[in-house]
Amino acid sequence: MIGKKITEISVGDKASFQKTITETDVYLYAGITGDLNPAHINEEMAKESMFKERIAHGMLTAGLISTILGMYLPGPGTIYLGQELKFLAPVKFGDTIKAEAEVIEKKEERNRVKLKTTCTNQEGVVVLDGIATVMPPK
Repeated sequence: MIGKKITEISVGDKASFQKTITETDVYLYAGITGDLNPAHINEEMAKESMFKERIAHGMLTAGLISTILGMYLPGPGTIYLGQELKFLAPVKFGDTIKAEAEVIEKKEERNRVKLKTTCTNQEGVVVLDGIATVMPPK
């Protein structure tokens, strides 16, 4: 399976991926990365935080963008070159996050594509915003 080549991609193309973030997701991410910040894994300490409850890691949410780029647009074979991110709101356990990517620029001569990346929760609140740069498969 191979993703879209640059000649098959147009400005305005979009793809999305949706997932409900569970406590298990957060604990697995914490274990894989070693990020054991109490804001994510310690309910008692998190109650004293500004969010008053545990929240998902921001980079766990950003990982949903990687799913779009690597599986849908451009898809398998894509090389993720860079990502600008702004974390705008917390992702809580049980939130359903919709990650979206839209092609905003393509440079055929360099085989590069830029995509606007956004994650929203089930209430339509934007929790993450950014720009990804990728190299589609040849």
